[in-house]
Amino acid sequence: MHDRRWNFSPGPAALPLSVLEQMREDLPALPGVGASVLEISHRSPAFAAVIEEAEGNLRELLHVPETHRVLFLQGGASLQFAMVPMNLLRGTAEYVLTGSWSAKALAEAQRIGQTRVVWDGADGGMTTVPRLDRLDLDPAAAYLHVTSNETIQGVQFREGFELQRGAPLVCDGSSDLLSRPIPVERYGLLYGGAQKNAGPAGVTIVLLREDLLERIPLGLPSMLDYRTHVESRSLYNTPPVFAIYVFMLVTRWLRDEIGGLDAMHARNREKAELLYAAIDGSEGFYRGHAAPAARSLMNVTWRLPSPELERSFLAEATAEGLLELKGHRSVGGIRASVYNAMPLEGVEALRAFMDDFRARNA
Repeated sequence: MHDRRWNFSPGPAALPLSVLEQMREDLPALPGVGASVLEISHRSPAFAAVIEEAEGNLRELLHVPETHRVLFLQGGASLQFAMVPMNLLRGTAEYVLTGSWSAKALAEAQRIGQTRVVWDGADGGMTTVPRLDRLDLDPAAAYLHVTSNETIQGVQFREGFELQRGAPLVCDGSSDLLSRPIPVERYGLLYGGAQKNAGPAGVTIVLLREDLLERIPLGLPSMLDYRTHVESRSLYNTPPVFAIYVFMLVTRWLRDEIGGLDAMHARNREKAELLYAAIDGSEGFYRGHAAPAARSLMNVTWRLPSPELERSFLAEATAEGLLELKGHRSVGGIRASVYNAMPLEGVEALRAFMDDFRARNA
């Protein structure tokens, strides 16, 4: 038996219940191995099977072309903020600022080389995202960096935003990776921590187009050089074995139980639209942060008429088993993270609570 409630945490986030149950069953000993996945060598045949399936499932779900290498790294997106410019920033790199995480990525790149901000949403309160085809972009730039979904502000680029030509597109996809289909062939480099939609904290997924390897300078520290991890197939040092195993289980779940990323995307749209309908129908009691055209399907953010009401909302929600709804400390308010593993039933429970709370307090 378990006492699970509805977990709206922004990350580490909820995992599918069937995945947790499979983890519990296999934890003492992987079938046919006789030892826990927490105990096996990363160079053993048992783990070779795990990491090979993890990559194969990812390639199948995202239709990753042979032109791109798959890496399983550590350090989260925060390390990628520095690794990307260390490996690829020759000349000037261009950055699109849509929220807190893209700003952090820029700050790291500025330590390493020359950058240019081609769009900054700060003046508008970080409530929207631009159309890339309307920006003054340099096709000869080292790369163009975007953050596809901002967890704190709750803004997201819509599907199909990727340009088909120009500088290599580099994307922090930490919070919407595997939540919808994407044209991987349009990316030079796509990276993301797994702990939102794809697994537990500890493993970072990197999809790197092979031709970019030629740009990497000599002399980088081995662990910060993408070539090291490509040549060793992510086994240069001990990788996050358990996190990769759980990632493998999550990709199985997406493929076999959900039916792929088109089906996952439809489920995610349905969940988010329930909450945005509650906001839009509240006659101003709930005020969404993001402009409607840029609303995130992953992180729904809103405010109430006063800080006092927000505190009451959070306290009562917690008592009702609706957890982790407090907005990020930098912006306040309410945030419901409705990643892949959040069932529709959990969102329906939150929607019912929102309607009831408004009826009692408006």
